Amino acid sequence: MTRKPDGPLRKGWTTGACATAATRAAWQAVLSGDFPNPVTITLPRGETPSFKLVKAEIGDGWARASVIKDAGDDPDVTHGAEIISTVRIGKPGDGITFHAGAGVGTITKPGLPLPPGEAAINPKPREMMVGQITELCDQFGAKPDAEIEISIPGGQEIAAKTWNGRLGIVGGLSVLGTTGIVIPFSCSAWIHSIHRGVDVARATGRQHVAGATGKTSESAIRAFYDLPEEAVLDMGDFVGGMLKYLRKNPVDFVSISGGFAKLVKLAQGHLDLHSSRSQVDFNRLAQTVETCGGDETLQTEVRNANTAKQVLELCQAANVMIEQTIARQAFESARATLDGACAVEIVVTDRNGTIIARHGIGDFDQFRTAAPNQG
Repeated sequence: MTRKPDGPLRKGWTTGACATAATRAAWQAVLSGDFPNPVTITLPRGETPSFKLVKAEIGDGWARASVIKDAGDDPDVTHGAEIISTVRIGKPGDGITFHAGAGVGTITKPGLPLPPGEAAINPKPREMMVGQITELCDQFGAKPDAEIEISIPGGQEIAAKTWNGRLGIVGGLSVLGTTGIVIPFSCSAWIHSIHRGVDVARATGRQHVAGATGKTSESAIRAFYDLPEEAVLDMGDFVGGMLKYLRKNPVDFVSISGGFAKLVKLAQGHLDLHSSRSQVDFNRLAQTVETCGGDETLQTEVRNANTAKQVLELCQAANVMIEQTIARQAFESARATLDGACAVEIVVTDRNGTIIARHGIGDFDQFRTAAPNQG
C-alpha cells in the first residue's frame, strides 16, 4: 500500500467530475460555437471547481473536450489520465444517451448499478452530466437530445490494475464518483469495490465467496476450493467492510483467508487490519499462548516479540499450535460481526500460501450438505 504523505493532504477530482466538466465544455461548444476554458461545474454538494481544457475540437453537430484528472494526494491509478468527452446532437426525442469510447469499459455481468451491455459510467456521474446538459439546453433554448461518449486513452491498460475484470467490466475503466471529490487515503473506493464484488457474486448465483487479505492468501483459497474469479473478494485490510456488507447482503457461506499476522488482529477484535489503524497486542497474544499450553519462557518471548510472524515461529519451534487457536478466535470475531447472516470459516496461510489452520469447517460441511453443487 502506498505510504500516506506527511502533512495536510490535497483533495482531487473523481473521474466522474472530470467527465462532467469535459461534457459541459463540449456541449456548450455544440450550442454556441465556443468552448468555456476553464470550464466550471457544480458538484452534488455545491462545490464549483474549474477545469482547464486540454482538447477543444468542434465539427458539424459535435464537439470534443478533455481535461486531465488530478486526484490530489491520493494514490489513484487514474491520476494524470486524460478524460475525453465527445458530445453529438442526438435524434429528436431520444434524450441523453451514454456510450463507452476507447479506454472505458462495458458491463458484462449482472449485479452492478447498471445492466450488462451498458457503458461503465456510474449513475451519479451520469446524473451530473445530465444536469449540465439540461442546464445548458435551458440557457440556449435547445432540446436535451445528446449522445455522450466518454473515452480515456490508455484506460484498458490502467484497468488491469483495478478490480474491473473481476466485476465483469471489460475494455477499460469505470467512470466513478458520487461526490465528485477524491478524499486522499479515504479507502472508500476499495470498500466500494468489495461491495460491488459481493453484488456481482450474488447476481451470478455464487453462494460461497472468499475474502482474502492479499495475493498469497487469495491464491491459496482459490486453489483449495477451485473458486471462480467472481467468487473471490480482494478484501485487503477491510474485513469489517466486507463482513458488514455481507450482514445486509448475505450469501450462504464466506471464507476469510489471510496470513497469521493479519488474522491475529481479527482474532483480537480489529475489523480494519492495516498497520496504521490496528496493532497486535503482544500481551494478549502471550495470554493466548498460555491457553495453548505454552510455558512461561515462551510467554515472555511472545510479550517481547517484534512481530506476529516471530510469535508464530517461536510457537512452532516449541510445538505450540497457536495458529489453530487464532483461527478459532478470528472465527468468533467474524461470526459476531455477521450476526448469523452467513456461515463463515477462517483459513490461515503462511507466507508460501500453505494453509496452516482452519476453523468453521463444520459450518462449511453443513453448507455443502444443504447445497452440494454450489462452489
